[in-house]
Order: sequence, then structure tokens, then C-alpha cells
Amino acid sequence: MVMNLSLLLGCLLASAHGCTTLIVGKAASADGSVMATHSDDGESGGDARIVRVPGAHHENGSMRPVYYDTESFPRFVGDRGVEAYLPSNNPGRNASVPIGYIPQVPQTFSYFEATYGLMNERQVGIGESTCSAIFGARARGHGGEALFSIDSLSRIALERSASARAAVQLMGDLAVQHGFYGAGQFEGTGESLMVIDPQEGFIFHILPDHTGKSAVWAAQRVADGHVGVVANMFTIRRIDPHKETAGKPDFLFSDSVHQIAEAKGWWHPSEGHLDFTRIYSDGEYAHKYYSGRRMWEAYRLLAPHTPLPAQYADLRPAQVYPATMATQRRLSPTDLMAVHRSFYEGTPYDLTRGLAAGPFANPDRYSGSTSLHGAWERSIALYRTTSSHVVQARGWLPDGVGGVVWFGPAAAHGTVYVPFAVGLHDLPRQYSTADPARISRDSAYWAHKYTLNVARLRYDAMMRDVRAMQQSFERAAWENVRDCSENTSLTTLTARARSAANNLMSEWWSLPDYLIQKYADGWLNDGPSLGYPDAWLKLVGYVDGPPQPPEEPSLPHCCNPEEHRAGSHLQLASGSARVSEIARSPGCGQGIRACVNRCGEIQDDEAFSLCVSRCSTTCIAVV
Repeated sequence: MVMNLSLLLGCLLASAHGCTTLIVGKAASADGSVMATHSDDGESGGDARIVRVPGAHHENGSMRPVYYDTESFPRFVGDRGVEAYLPSNNPGRNASVPIGYIPQVPQTFSYFEATYGLMNERQVGIGESTCSAIFGARARGHGGEALFSIDSLSRIALERSASARAAVQLMGDLAVQHGFYGAGQFEGTGESLMVIDPQEGFIFHILPDHTGKSAVWAAQRVADGHVGVVANMFTIRRIDPHKETAGKPDFLFSDSVHQIAEAKGWWHPSEGHLDFTRIYSDGEYAHKYYSGRRMWEAYRLLAPHTPLPAQYADLRPAQVYPATMATQRRLSPTDLMAVHRSFYEGTPYDLTRGLAAGPFANPDRYSGSTSLHGAWERSIALYRTTSSHVVQARGWLPDGVGGVVWFGPAAAHGTVYVPFAVGLHDLPRQYSTADPARISRDSAYWAHKYTLNVARLRYDAMMRDVRAMQQSFERAAWENVRDCSENTSLTTLTARARSAANNLMSEWWSLPDYLIQKYADGWLNDGPSLGYPDAWLKLVGYVDGPPQPPEEPSLPHCCNPEEHRAGSHLQLASGSARVSEIARSPGCGQGIRACVNRCGEIQDDEAFSLCVSRCSTTCIAVV
């Protein structure tokens, strides 16, 4: 089960990146909502904009264009009813060109999208994580015959689906019929989506088939009281075609799942249920623990009552971590945000500790040397995250109010998640402006990216201020979201979104100046120096640095406490003629008398007085 050579070479030339996703059943949430998350952990060229794609009516016989997955900025240039995508707003950029078409439907839903579809007006939400897979394929017009990437599938699913189950089935059927391709890298040959609606959620896995013209896919329903994690590796294990909940199957899958495995000799019906991950995953990429450590940490935070091992031999053949697990916690969106900000703090893998964290506990780890073999621990939070989000579906509210996208541009540990109801017709303009190559004071993406980069100057101290402001904004936003009712108007929610965006932008662009003022040059408000922590000083050899200066031989260690107390009250006399008188004084200790005798050769009265004074001072220092 090894991928073909051309794809393997492609992966070796590409920088690894990947995303983390979470899913929460309605009985595991604090308010009965179903939730999913996504972190778009690409490189510096990602598209961090969130936009609203309007629904539309279409004439009979019309065709829907499908575009190539670029995975970079801008993700699309053309007319899709989105102002940010218009050629006039993307000068110098080529218009996107379709690589194929499928029949259009009479009516499409409106939805929010970033790199992938986020949530539609019927509260169907999505989070994405790229996964390794044993097969690879290329797109039409790009050396292959497959039509669909995960980007396109997620958008079409939101255009056409009123439930998570329908979205999964639609994406799988389209990929089988027209072919599926990944991002063209080792980690991009397979994909996983968390797909939710107000009642249930699914983990969806997909990869190309061995011909490059079709697809293999499976989906597992998340039990209502369970949580799930996907971190760049398939997690669905034994597919049970007969397992049901409320009369509906818990597993959906393509016929090719069993057909290909049996034809290749990888599985036989006599073995029982097929293990999807063991058969179709290509394991962890980049290094061992790249996926597993994040799964361990997410489950540690989301379901702490069931401890799981942090170490293992091989994640692919053995089910070290379950696809989903029950939790006693009742989770809110802010709990999921906390997971996406994790650097394993308080565990043996804590990235805020050790020499690599520097003196100020900075957990960010940049790419290593091209000439050395090695790896950093792969954390959930990453400095290179383009954006992240939480989608929340609430079935007891009207769709336009019940569906919420909590969107955070740039890295999770430096961003603020702002809630946008899916019924909004307009999103704040600050969130549709995010050119990674051009800083803009009108961009929420740049406001957060800029502040985080400043905070790295003194991460341990500055990030306390950043976190305090994050929590202030997000707690207030959570209270507003919880207060929504069926009588909450979209006009009210639109006003709240604009007000929140304006307030946040003002505060966040002021924050870097405040941090510099407070911590400039290693001082706290131009007061006491914060210095370096003792643990780091020991690691970098501070205690082995240059020694203290030698003591002056002319001023010997001269007294014990009793001698000092006697000698410190001497009345100094000037001139060498008085030396013997001073030295014979009954209050002069032996050490001080010896010191005073050495001063007798000094002729200048002022210098003589200073010398005698230093005899007493030396005693004071020694005592």
C-alpha cells in the first residue's frame, strides 16, 4: 500500500501542513447544539477571508461550473455574487477558469465560505482536515481526470443539502461519478470532513480510487453524547452496515470500499467488518505523533474522564484512539476554541517549556534547517494558521438565527472568534479583506496577525494581556449567542456583528502599542526589569559565565562581627603621625588595625582619611 512515485516526489518537495477538526454531538454540548471545528493550517499564502455566497434560482438545463483547487490567495476570481471575488477587486489576478461542469439545480442555498464551505442557511456546517491516503489522483486539465477537490465538494454540498446526511451522500456520489483528487501532495491525497446539522453529525472520509477516475468514501455518525477528533489521518475503523440509530444507518459508504479492498487482497468478508483506516490510510505524515499527539490532547481536554495513552507503536494498524468517544463534559464553543489554542501546556510535551521556547516561553516552532533531519512536536495551535472556526447548529431556533459560524482569522492563539449568524445578508467588511501579501488596517486578519507577532517579543507576559482581551470579547459574544431566541431579529444580529467587528478592530489595532508601552526594553511600564527566568538562565549557561572580580589585595578580609562593631566607631585622624594612636585604640580590632597601619605611608590628609574609611567598609562588606 504505497502511493505512486510521482506523488511521493511531489510530497518530498512540498512543505507539510495540515488541519485539526473536532465534532460534538448534541448531548455532549452545553446547550444541545451540534458543533464542529476546523483550523486551516496552511502556509503564509492562504486566503483568510470569510464571505457570504447568496442562494440563487437557476434555469432548467443550466450547468454548474467546477473550478480547480488552488489552496492559495485568491481562492476565486469571478462573479459568484460575492463582491470580494469580483475582478475589479482583484487587480492583476487572472479570472478563475472551470475545469468541468455538472448539471445545476433549480434552487441553491446561501452559505458562508472560507477556503472550504463553512455553513449554509439550513444550518448544515463543515470542518475540513487533509489526510494521507494510499491512492492519489490529479485534476482535469492538470494531468488527470478527476473533477472534484474537497473545496468544491464542500461548497456544492452546502448549496444543495438541507441535512448533514444528505450532504455526505451527495459529496460521495459526485466523487464516485466524476472523480476526486487531493491537493497534489502526500498529505493531500485524502480528505476528511466533519459535517453537522441541528440533529446529528458525521465524520466523512474520502480518497481517490486506484484508477484516478472515481473515489472511495465512508462516513460514520457521531453518537449524540460523543466527541470526535481528526488530525490529518483517517479515524473511521470497523464499518458496520447494519448499525442504526432511529432507523437510519450509522455508516454510509461507497460500494468501492469493500470491492477494492477485496480485489487487492487486503480484506475478505470472512474477516468481518472492514477497518477503513487500516486499509486506506497511509499513516501519519511528517513524523510519528504528528496526528496522534493532537488526538490525544484533544480527547484529554474534551473527555478527561477517560484517559488515553500518549505513546504508541503505529497509529494505522492499531486503534489507539477511537473515532469518537463519550464525554461527561458539556461543551460550549469556547471550550472548542481552547482546544485549538493548545500547545500541550502542563503535559510532558508542553511547548512553552525548554530551551526551544526561549526565555519567554514562546511555543511557536518554525520550520527546521534544510540540512538537518529532525522535527518539532506538532501542536494543535500553530503560528501559520490562516483561519479557524467553530460551526454551531441549534435546532430549537429558526435556521437563520440558530446557525452560527464563530470565525477567527489568523492563528488561533492570537485571534478572537466572532459569531456570525447564518441568516446575515452582509458580513462585516473587515472579514472579507485579507491579502496575505499586503498589510491593511482594514483587515481583521492583519489586526490579529500583527498583534501576535508583536506579542512574541515577550510572549509569556504579553500573551497574558492578549488572552485577557480574547476572553473578554468571547465571553460577551457567547452570552449574546445564548440569549438568542426565536424572536431575535436578523436586523439585531446584523447590528451586533458590525458593532463587534468595529469594536474589536479598534481594540486590536491599539493593543500592539499598549504592549510595547508596557513591556518596552524588558521593563514593566519603565519600572522594574522583568529579567530572564532562572530556569532558562541555567539552560543557557548563565551560571557558568565570567566570575566575580577578584578582591583587592590591599584590603584583606579583616574582621569578625565583633571586630567590625569595634572598628566601625573609630574617629579618623589625618596624617601618618596618628597611625600608631589609631592602631593602639582599644576599640580597633586586629584586622582593622592591620589595615590602618598600611595607610600610614599616605601623606595626603584626604587620601589618608579615605583609606582608613575603606578599612572599615571592607569589614562591613565581608560581615
